Amino acid sequence: MQNISLKKNKSNIIIYNEDCIDGLKSLNRQFDVIVTSPPYNLGIKYNSYDDSTDYWEYIEWLRLWLDAAFAALKDDGSLFLNVGSKPSSQRFPFDVWALATDMAKFNNFQLQNTIHWIKSIAIDEVCSVGHYKPINSKRYINDCHEYIYHFTKTGNVELDRLSIGVPYKDKSNAARWGGGDVRCRGNVWFIPYETVQTKKKHPAMFPPKLPEMCMKLHGLARIETVLDPFSGAGNTALACIALEKDFVGFEIDKSYCDMTIEAIEAIY
Repeated sequence: MQNISLKKNKSNIIIYNEDCIDGLKSLNRQFDVIVTSPPYNLGIKYNSYDDSTDYWEYIEWLRLWLDAAFAALKDDGSLFLNVGSKPSSQRFPFDVWALATDMAKFNNFQLQNTIHWIKSIAIDEVCSVGHYKPINSKRYINDCHEYIYHFTKTGNVELDRLSIGVPYKDKSNAARWGGGDVRCRGNVWFIPYETVQTKKKHPAMFPPKLPEMCMKLHGLARIETVLDPFSGAGNTALACIALEKDFVGFEIDKSYCDMTIEAIEAIY
């Protein structure tokens, strides 16, 4: 398989066109932050991956790559794991959380924060902002959010909370609470997709702003290299280039690797 290596905007970008479980075995304790969104086993149509395997086979696969990610992450690093679901499989994100925090006896992640990624929101009867995939159903309502689980090895990693902070609406609160005119954003992040007029080339990807916010929250000063074990269309790589951080990605589908390079060259 052909691997990709290039340098853009002070960032070294490496993408391995191979399975992350095997590839990560030689990269132990190397990464400061992992931001990723694995296949959800919900029947999404990828080019080279069967997203509708037996449930217990899928759980075993999850365990294997989480174990590899644990070994690859530095002891004070952060794993930001984006997980979605569908109305008929709403327990899936909680199964992932349970698995990650209850693996081998001395090899389990601690859930430090649960972040809610809001893709679309309706504000009273005034307006609706953002985009989501509509559901044609008489039983279920549209699913407008996904989870971002923030895992660490100790549950005690300090964060740069104000790096993604928001200004106080009532400025008197700035003096009352100290720390200037910025407060912690909290665990609900509204990150809409950009409006597009054509079909997405990759069926399941998050906006680059999502990994950017994850990296800033961990603390940019403490980040050298970021990993995405399921690189997909390369939006984590784009975020790393924007923030001038090195990136390593794994992607088993050659066409998605090529898509990442096209996206990078189009912007930078």
